[in-house]
Amino acid sequence: MKNVDERDALAIPGKNPFQPRTMVVLTLGNPREKFWGAMLSLGPEGVCLCGIELASFEDLVSMVKEDEKVSPGIVFFPTHRMERMELDLPDGNISSLSQRFAAKTGLDPVDVFAPYPAAEGR
Repeated sequence: MKNVDERDALAIPGKNPFQPRTMVVLTLGNPREKFWGAMLSLGPEGVCLCGIELASFEDLVSMVKEDEKVSPGIVFFPTHRMERMELDLPDGNISSLSQRFAAKTGLDPVDVFAPYPAAEGR
């Protein structure tokens, strides 16, 4: 896992922190759900991400630790369902989900959820 404070990206004027391969927590409405994963794309029509329902986080970590094959879902959520999307960042002494995942599995979650860099010019 990179040893960089992701909050630094927020300090760069004009830089959108919601870029492909960024780990996010997405809160949805109708029905109410939370997803955690790597954002693949974001546009006026909605967001596409590769991830899991937040409630499955501990199960996923256990599967990865036991070397079981995992295949997170690639899902699209239309804008009208999105209530909130936030960067997966630590909050004070509370680790981010990405940090917890890395500490428990030894893997960078971006390598698991978005192993290939986004194609340029798409």
